[in-house]
Amino acid sequence: MKQIQKPPFQQKAIAIGFTLGVHVIAVVGLLYLGLSKPPEPPKKLKTYLVDPSTLPQTENTETATAPEQDSTQATAKAAENPAPTPEPQAKSSAADAKQLAALAATVAAAEAAKHQAALHAQKQADAKAAIEAKHQAALEAKKQAEVEAKHQAAEAQKQAAAEAKKQAAADAKHQATLEAQKQAVADARLKAAAEAKRQAALQAKKQADADAKAKTADEKRKADADVKHQAALEAKKQAAADAKAKAADAKHKADADAKHQAALEAKKQAAADAKAKAADAKHKADADAKKQAAADAKAKAADEKRKADADAKHQAALEAKKQAAADAKAKADADAKAQSTKDAANKKAEAKHIASTAKRDFQNKIKSVWDVPSGSTGKTANVRVTLTASGSVASVLVSSSDPDVKASVEAAVRRAAPYPMPSDPDARHQAQIFSATFTAK
Repeated sequence: MKQIQKPPFQQKAIAIGFTLGVHVIAVVGLLYLGLSKPPEPPKKLKTYLVDPSTLPQTENTETATAPEQDSTQATAKAAENPAPTPEPQAKSSAADAKQLAALAATVAAAEAAKHQAALHAQKQADAKAAIEAKHQAALEAKKQAEVEAKHQAAEAQKQAAAEAKKQAAADAKHQATLEAQKQAVADARLKAAAEAKRQAALQAKKQADADAKAKTADEKRKADADVKHQAALEAKKQAAADAKAKAADAKHKADADAKHQAALEAKKQAAADAKAKAADAKHKADADAKKQAAADAKAKAADEKRKADADAKHQAALEAKKQAAADAKAKADADAKAQSTKDAANKKAEAKHIASTAKRDFQNKIKSVWDVPSGSTGKTANVRVTLTASGSVASVLVSSSDPDVKASVEAAVRRAAPYPMPSDPDARHQAQIFSATFTAK
């Protein structure tokens, strides 16, 4: 295959152009880094009032922008039309230096144009802010003037109204003085009568409160005594049950010890009897032939031993059977006692729940018949009620800052009677006393 090679002078021109391009890029980068300024911190904006006539005209702006455009166009042309690469090797150094100087001048011109544009933009922003501030100040002054005018008009109207009101008040005061002189005597008489009536009512109320308080204290003492008596009876029953169970356990243990001791005595007696019988047999055998006696005595001793072993085994089986029966009985008694305690606790909890439900029903019944006094919204009354076993009201104690609310709650408690009492004795006893708080709505 035929190889096509470029002429030596073309290869040399390409190499020189590539080298110059690399150097230009490096020099431009170094110049840009050296000439560029470090970033400045943001400046605080200030507002100034400026006369629009002093602002620069548009022609100046265009004139200031022209050098920037010329420098930018020059830079673009320099970038589009790079200097031709000299062919002779002797002129390459002078051309490189000249081209680097042109690039440096172009970069400097671009930086100056950029700085000039930034300054111009800042001036335009400051002028616009000054005009806006001046306009805003004019609006604020106008609003303030309107507010002052309205305020002065309102003050004048208020002053006129105050004068008219003052004159009317003086006239009314004079007329009222005349009427008051006529009414004074009648008011004094009515006031004296009302004071006497109020004193009598206060005395009656104090007496009624004292009577109710004494009655309530007596009923509370009686109820506390009943509760203590009931608790004492329960404790006595529990103590009797515990003593009975303890006595049964002691008796069972004593019976078991006595049976065990009797078995030991019977076993000893059987051994003694067997020993005596063996001695008799031996004595009788000695009287007979010695050999026959020895054989009979041996056979008899073996029989007695087997019998004693059988009796001992049978006795041990009986003792084991009795012990197992005693353990089973003790376990059954303990289980029965635990179940009885559990049943009592369940019954007590059930009675408490029934009593709580009944008390809630009592409160709802009182609320349904309560005639709330007018104008007493938000006021409360605390009440403590004691009932009889049949549901009738035994006593009512109400405390409230409003006498009308207090009287209405007490009347509602008595009006709601009789109350449906629980059938369970314990629940009925717990439901006989209950407390509640009523709020007027």
